[in-house]
Amino acid sequence: MQLTDIRIKLCEDQGNRLKAFCALTFDNTFVIRDVKLIEGNDGLFLAMPSRKLADHCGRCGEKNHLRARYCNNCGSRLDENRYQRHHNGNGQSHQRVKLHADIAHPINAECRHGIEDRVIRAFNNELERSKQPGYISPSLDGEDMDFYDIPNASQAGSLRPTGSVH
Repeated sequence: MQLTDIRIKLCEDQGNRLKAFCALTFDNTFVIRDVKLIEGNDGLFLAMPSRKLADHCGRCGEKNHLRARYCNNCGSRLDENRYQRHHNGNGQSHQRVKLHADIAHPINAECRHGIEDRVIRAFNNELERSKQPGYISPSLDGEDMDFYDIPNASQAGSLRPTGSVH
């Protein structure tokens, strides 16, 4: 699988640690959006799209974020220390509390480094482009629609964006 397109949306406030949002396209067929490029203590890194981890209320069974103090459904008080049961570590004694889980992510360090290197180069190129007069920031919303604007798309049997046949 090859990384075939990288779209970078620079963040306006350069004083912020969040430097850009990215959309990554693989093989011109698969898009991952909401990838964040963040300035960390050791330089730029990618944060993959993630979701908040949740657990269930002991009283009504409703899902609640791990840091919630009260149930979103029944209002009962939740154990505020329950988040400490969720750790993210690599087998060493230093473990962090895990409050989010990646939705999509590279399986190994080699893949992660390859993607990060390409995205950081694209970010630096976009920073240079942003200094040009008339620069227009790319849109990351619906950017994959240009893949469907194929000549002869009205032919019978061609696919719609939903994957169904015309």
